[in-house]
Amino acid sequence: MKFSNRITNMQSSPIRRLVPYADKARAAGKKVYPLNIGQPDIKTPKEFFSALTSFDKEVLAYDVSQGNADLIKAIREYYKTYDMNFEQDEILITNGGSEALLFSIIATCDPGDEVLVPEPFYTNYNGFSSAVNVSVDGITTKAEEGFHLPPKEELLKKIKPNTKAVILSNPGNPTGVVYSPEELKMLVDVCVENELYIIADEVYREFVYDGLKYKSLGQFKEAEQNVIIVDSVSKRYSACGARIGSIASKNKELIAHVLKLCQGRLCVPTIEQLGAIELYKTPVSYFKEVNDEYKKRRDIVYQALQKMDGVICKEPKGAFYVAVKFPVDDAEKFIIWCLEHFDYNGETLMMAPLEGFYSTKGIGKDEARIAYVLKCEELEKAMKVLEEALKAYPGRK
Repeated sequence: MKFSNRITNMQSSPIRRLVPYADKARAAGKKVYPLNIGQPDIKTPKEFFSALTSFDKEVLAYDVSQGNADLIKAIREYYKTYDMNFEQDEILITNGGSEALLFSIIATCDPGDEVLVPEPFYTNYNGFSSAVNVSVDGITTKAEEGFHLPPKEELLKKIKPNTKAVILSNPGNPTGVVYSPEELKMLVDVCVENELYIIADEVYREFVYDGLKYKSLGQFKEAEQNVIIVDSVSKRYSACGARIGSIASKNKELIAHVLKLCQGRLCVPTIEQLGAIELYKTPVSYFKEVNDEYKKRRDIVYQALQKMDGVICKEPKGAFYVAVKFPVDDAEKFIIWCLEHFDYNGETLMMAPLEGFYSTKGIGKDEARIAYVLKCEELEKAMKVLEEALKAYPGRK
């Protein structure tokens, strides 16, 4: 039997595909530090679980396709704290940020069209796009430059007749970059002038360090009809398994079109939406405590990496990732070698190879993403394992 070209051409997740190697390492008695995936260990606010356990209905019915009205209201109130004012019919609830991304691509691009994405990028941008026959063209950014955007003239060169949108993660996954207001203004000008949509993936909005002030693409009035904000409770409230996301846009026509996709999949889980309402009531003090913890973790990882010979990285200013260039022949081979052939006092580690986070062939082969989502003492041990592994790796450059 023949499979579709869409599915055979779709890449497997570089974040998850090495899991079998980690499973074998654990089965062999090794402790594996999982630095490959952005799964926070911060406690989910208990109010989420209280809302689930207090659900008392005789029938678990469909919710409306656009999402629970009270949840949409709660999200509107949340956005007001960022000086963004959305109306009730300008927000849709989705099955996680992933569905929000997929629906945004489907609504803005036809098969054969193209989206521009600063690379390295969240690998699923490529997966979602290729699944609907849309291609990704990477705007290459460099570790040595902190993964910031290139000048406007370089962006303009990337635009083709079939370019329909730019996808931007801010703060960046996998790089941890926080784009400056000036960079965002430049991007807005490019997209408005060329009638491109901006799919703004802002799920890490709260995770910004070192006193930087965050600016959302939804705050640019001149781009209200261009900007589509993708959001999620997963990272913000450490509720990845809830699978509650959203799309917000002042472009009412676009929201009306995306609603057709929402109707096609019927609804988002009813009970989890009730829990998410409570999450959006979480006090600001929660984020202060969480941010302080992630900053400590970032500092441990970054300072350790700075001391490792041949390692190149810039200090991440947001999210909870750092993209690292290693002195190795192939980062994926290095990670597999760590899992199969290396341990330091019975311990090894797992990271996400970055080659699959690029669309440009031939770059990122010696890079990996580290997710600093473990407790501080665990991260200190993991960095020591990494240091020793780099010394022992036979493919070191």
